[in-house]
Amino acid sequence: MEDLTWGQFKALLLAHPNLHLQFKYAEDALVDASYHITEIKKAPITSVDCGGVINNWTEIIIQLWEPQGKMGGDAMKVEKALSIINLVEKALTLDAEANVKIEFGNSTFYTRQMYPSAIAVHGNDLIVDLRPDVTRCKAINRGGSCVTADKGEECCTPVKPKVQLIDLAQTNCCEPGSGCC
Repeated sequence: MEDLTWGQFKALLLAHPNLHLQFKYAEDALVDASYHITEIKKAPITSVDCGGVINNWTEIIIQLWEPQGKMGGDAMKVEKALSIINLVEKALTLDAEANVKIEFGNSTFYTRQMYPSAIAVHGNDLIVDLRPDVTRCKAINRGGSCVTADKGEECCTPVKPKVQLIDLAQTNCCEPGSGCC
């Protein structure tokens, strides 16, 4: 699955309001059913990559918290998650095109941000399967590569402006409009 946008994620939730919302963070490991959605973050990001190119994007990060005294039982219903989302959206405009991440950690799993890689219905559960975030080279996304080119230049070398050279021996540089003065 490609990176999921906030609009796509929310549409999937709206399609299954009566299911229980579960998050799978590792092989055979679900966030405990007693979890809470503690906050939803809007993170506008501006960066300059290794090639000197400015990049802008927004991430919507849903933070999950698993209490120490796990209670088991059923996870919250999707409609409860939607009520939290609606509360957040009354105070904060969330961009439908922003990427979605889920932030989670517990005593055996270091806190990290993960992408929803698949969302599927299993019985009475809507399970969001999470995959770790990875570093990415923006040059590859622009059609470049992250290796040294045949000419010895790196993909991350800033773009150099092209300079137009004039052969002064071929021109009369003292004429108006010749470009030499």
